[in-house]
Amino acid sequence: MTAARAAVEILKREGVTNAFGVPGAAINPFYAALKGAGGIDHTLARHVEGASHMAEGYTRTNPGNIGVCIGTSGPAGTDMITGLYSAIGDSIPILCITGQAPVAVIQKEDFQAVDIASIAKPVTKAATTVMEAAQVPGVFQQAFHLMRSGRPGPVLIDLPIDVQLTEIEFDPETYEPLQAFKPTATRAQVEKAITLLNESERPLIVAGGGIINADASELLVEFAELTGTPVIPTLMGWGILADDHELNAGMVGLQTSHRYGNANFLESDFVLGIGNRWANRHTGKLDVYTQGRKFVHVDIEPTQIGKIFAPDYGIASDAKAALELFVEVAKELKAAGKLPDRSDWAASTQERKAELQRRTHFDNVPMKPQRVYEEMNKAFGPETRYVTTIGLSQIAGAQMLHVYKPRHWINCGQAGPLGWTIPAALGVATADPETPVVALSGDYDFQFMMEELAVGAQHKIPYVHVLVNNAYLGLIRQAQRNLDINFQVNLEFENINAPELGVYGVDHVKVAEGLGCKAIRVTEPDQLLAAFEEAKKLAAEYRVPVVVEAILERITNISMSGSDIASVNEWEEIATEPGHAPTAIKPLKV
Repeated sequence: MTAARAAVEILKREGVTNAFGVPGAAINPFYAALKGAGGIDHTLARHVEGASHMAEGYTRTNPGNIGVCIGTSGPAGTDMITGLYSAIGDSIPILCITGQAPVAVIQKEDFQAVDIASIAKPVTKAATTVMEAAQVPGVFQQAFHLMRSGRPGPVLIDLPIDVQLTEIEFDPETYEPLQAFKPTATRAQVEKAITLLNESERPLIVAGGGIINADASELLVEFAELTGTPVIPTLMGWGILADDHELNAGMVGLQTSHRYGNANFLESDFVLGIGNRWANRHTGKLDVYTQGRKFVHVDIEPTQIGKIFAPDYGIASDAKAALELFVEVAKELKAAGKLPDRSDWAASTQERKAELQRRTHFDNVPMKPQRVYEEMNKAFGPETRYVTTIGLSQIAGAQMLHVYKPRHWINCGQAGPLGWTIPAALGVATADPETPVVALSGDYDFQFMMEELAVGAQHKIPYVHVLVNNAYLGLIRQAQRNLDINFQVNLEFENINAPELGVYGVDHVKVAEGLGCKAIRVTEPDQLLAAFEEAKKLAAEYRVPVVVEAILERITNISMSGSDIASVNEWEEIATEPGHAPTAIKPLKV
């Protein structure tokens, strides 16, 4: 068979059922093999970067998924670099396959011949241009081995067109995936970590995305319940335990944090971090974050331990392997009556949860964004998978929405590229068509890759997209306050084709409809809930993305800090009576 056909057969035996991409001359032999072999559904993207983000969303949705994105030579590969960067930053395995000019002319400035392997190396676990057809099976086998071993991450394979077409000997029936390698904690290491935890008075667990990657959320909850230790999920770990769990102490950080989360953290004296990387927007200034508390850090990547600051003890281990031992040891200690009673400490974290809240209920017209998230909490239940990337919309959403299950907050954490949300949501909805998907974008994120809505229309991929529109680069505008400027962040203009929009410019409803989708514009807060309910019905009836655009007030400053978690600026008035935050996890205690 051709080397391209061998590659497709390996994909199938590695568990790949879906791929996202855009064909082109240099990758057409691979597409011919994809068609000839069958068994892999392909979604045609409108932009190759979009295909890479679709693959990310697909991977992030279910344990064991590996999204595949495909493009031709030259700009297709460079378009997908952003997806690879996003994937490696968040430890997400995706496989990027590119076409390439014939081997003999790669170095001769042939049309669309670029050294994509060298370009991709800093943002992949491996990037290889395969120069010998007989190596194709081994390179693909190694790609899956690398993606699954240690800290997960993406791989790029570049296939010259003549390599794809070359006949090789390959027996797919006897092909076997390589066993992944993952470091595992020892009993002695876990016993030492639990000893340090038991010596503390006010411990917390910081639960990171590595726990979700390892499919170990249930183990984390079991360990927290056994030891009575409150949990701080990171943004990438949000959903590991439900927001309404009595041990959920809230999120911590400069931006995507809760008032009570930061307050709870600042009261702690010990932190057990599992599967997290101490991201700077979680920690803020390290002297504030670390002062007065001991740290144990468990991570699958040995070089992550001590990378940001030196913990008191570190364990290199897959989160699931470590948590199995943490649960085992905790059960033995509990049976022997050797676990401290943490009930008073845990109760105090819930007291703060009831006392320190932000206001969401505003009746202003144009709307304040906080009201949008309040109404989303009413309209979208615990089964909802939220998808978003970056901006004031994402920051406020993380502060005010509720998440109850792992993989139900799907967020590009480290890279944060604008335009990520639409294609990622399509990948999520493709991976799990049965679960409601709700995307959240500001107007600029939405405009970056809104052509991908046509993919949802063509391939019948329904989801609801909440678009909060203030005709501003809101996060950048807020950051520019420190420089006393408001420069090149204003998106307002009077659309000659839609004067009813005033200065809000782009007619997103017409754009969405022109791309084959449904859209609803909302201008008053009392219309939001009905619009969300209508959007759900339209998505179910027409099987296309449905956009709900909320016209916001032009300027809202969202709560955040520029330096440390002890000094978050609350720009808007806080909740002082229960009616100010009617969808809060706990009724406001005044």
